[in-house]
Amino acid sequence: MTEPRFLHLRLHSAYSLLEGAIQPKALPKLAEAAGMPAVAITDSGNLFAALEFSETAAKAGVQPIPAAQVALRYAAPARPDARPPEPTSVVLIAQDEAGWLNLMALVSQAYLEAEGGAPSASIEDLEARSEGLICLTGGDDGPLGRLIRDGKRDRAEALLGRLEAAYPGRLYVEVQRHGPSDAEPRTPAQAETEPAFVEIAYARALPLVATNDVMFATPDMHAAHDALICIAEGAYVVQQDRRRLTDQHYFKSQDEMAARFADLPEALETTVEIARRCAYRVPMRDPILPSFAEDETEELRRQAAEGLEARLRQVEPVAPASDYRDRLAYELGVIENMGFPGYFLIVADFIKWAKDQAIPVGPGRGSGAGSVVAWALTITDLDPLRY
Repeated sequence: MTEPRFLHLRLHSAYSLLEGAIQPKALPKLAEAAGMPAVAITDSGNLFAALEFSETAAKAGVQPIPAAQVALRYAAPARPDARPPEPTSVVLIAQDEAGWLNLMALVSQAYLEAEGGAPSASIEDLEARSEGLICLTGGDDGPLGRLIRDGKRDRAEALLGRLEAAYPGRLYVEVQRHGPSDAEPRTPAQAETEPAFVEIAYARALPLVATNDVMFATPDMHAAHDALICIAEGAYVVQQDRRRLTDQHYFKSQDEMAARFADLPEALETTVEIARRCAYRVPMRDPILPSFAEDETEELRRQAAEGLEARLRQVEPVAPASDYRDRLAYELGVIENMGFPGYFLIVADFIKWAKDQAIPVGPGRGSGAGSVVAWALTITDLDPLRY
């Protein structure tokens, strides 16, 4: 493979729900066909694809770069009756294990503190967990671009200063060009913000990086992706006043990106530099389940025994009660030998909670639907001896 001129560092897989349309397992073939030895997935606010992509890409000889698009929320307005602007996103790329751990922590914290809204992080969160992470500023629709478009250049530069301090030598000013053609490479928002980005980057000696916000694999998928956006927003394809993306959000080749950024070749070269700075692959590890009880085996036996007696009082048994109890004891032995008591307790806990909240729950599947333990714990409502 020849030396690359450009690598994709901003890409949404199908795990960017109702936004991206590329399956992680298909990405290595796209990268290989484009002569790209490395590529990043930057899903919106999540790392769902990270392990699957890491395993698939590494086996195909492509360097997987773990990353995420993280929404940055604005500080609360001074007036209590004023609403803060909607969060806008930056891209965080893990260089090493410390960066991966910080990225996981930031994404998890964003969900835990969402309080019913979209997951987002504060600038203080980013400052506290910046080690091992590279930051891209988000392009015209990122926090920097949004402030510039709102005529708040002083605030944009102040934010950039904080990011520069948080990511010393690891901050890149991101430029994008999603215009309809090479002759008209920028959207109106990009034409408005790019001169300021270039000016600020040069004044602060910050590197520029070119990205293409990839949402789908090939240009002919644009219409289908447009329909996907409509589904996400509850809109109709024929509506005029709705969110639309240009047809340029596909997995572009190096030649196509070189033509787009012929006047800023260093912004393309920076993508290769960033990939070289990253040397971490998401590891495989055994599942890590929380401890449900001090003695999970005993707790499972207690809940299963009490649950079975409650079931036998509620239904007409089709066999002697001793048959149910013998079957329960046998199954508990199997579960304990396999080390799954905690797993059963956790599954039962969230299914009971879902039922209490009137959230529909399926009947169970596979061997779970034939288990007295699952029936006793109300994981399933199927009496396995009856059926």
